[in-house]
Amino acid sequence: QVQLVESGGGLVQPGGSLRLSCATSGSIVSISAMGWYRQAPGKQRELVATITSDGRTNYADSMKGRFTISRDYAKNTVYLQVNTLKPEDTAVYYCNVDPRPYHSVTYWGQGTQVTVSS
Repeated sequence: QVQLVESGGGLVQPGGSLRLSCATSGSIVSISAMGWYRQAPGKQRELVATITSDGRTNYADSMKGRFTISRDYAKNTVYLQVNTLKPEDTAVYYCNVDPRPYHSVTYWGQGTQVTVSS
């Protein structure tokens, strides 16, 4: 079983920065890809970025430049640094652990709200 706990969200002014954290537990985390997704009001959940077990990163095209995903293997924690926040970044940000192909189930956190507003 994998548990995920996101933190770091909140209310930020446009132009500000945030670092989201997702602390995980579970023996399969170390062999899993980890990622961040977001869901804005009235929209579908979308990919922000992923990072594989060996550190390869992938970003959605619209997220390149202001978003940086990183991973602390010792702490089983994944981070998302977001800079120059815009009102359209307002969303619930979800952490994901994807152990495929080793296991068929993926895991989601409860989400952390990020609101960008003046």
